[in-house]
Amino acid sequence: MPETFVQSTDDVVAFLKDQHKLIKDMFDDVIHASEPKAREKAFTDLRQLLAVHETAEEMVVHPRARREIAAGDQVVDARLKEEHAAKEQLVALENLDIASDEFITELTKFRDAVLEHAEHEEAEEFTKLKRELDADELKSLAGAVRAAEAIAPTRPHPGVESATLNFAVGPFASMLDRARDAIGAALR
Repeated sequence: MPETFVQSTDDVVAFLKDQHKLIKDMFDDVIHASEPKAREKAFTDLRQLLAVHETAEEMVVHPRARREIAAGDQVVDARLKEEHAAKEQLVALENLDIASDEFITELTKFRDAVLEHAEHEEAEEFTKLKRELDADELKSLAGAVRAAEAIAPTRPHPGVESATLNFAVGPFASMLDRARDAIGAALR
């Protein structure tokens, strides 16, 4: 599993924005990989980071945004719809030949959607949370996000976008995902 912890750990907004930058860079690593094995490794790392990142947002950040920001339900519902679509796209990408032109074409479309989603989160959710929460609350949320990422599934699970479902299904899915990842790594 790639390192998901970034430098900004005292503020959940800075932490998540830093992860968004890391995700953007990881897309470039996949797209510009020189050979299929390198592309596969870069894609696996990206997939894992996207899965744990989105799960943590769904478990920690979105519920808080619903309560704290104006029109929180509408903002979060729009982000959850995007996250569901992204999970479906990620599953479809996993089923493509990583060495194919189709994979690169679909990955590029996926990257564009993910980066647009990140921009929406930053502008419509994170900025507003930063205004509403004090430094201690932002730090506490960063810790909660890191804890959620540590136990989150490492693969996309479309249909599991709510905090409730992530708490109910997440630990079992995480255990299976992490076992599948370990077995897959051992077979390579």
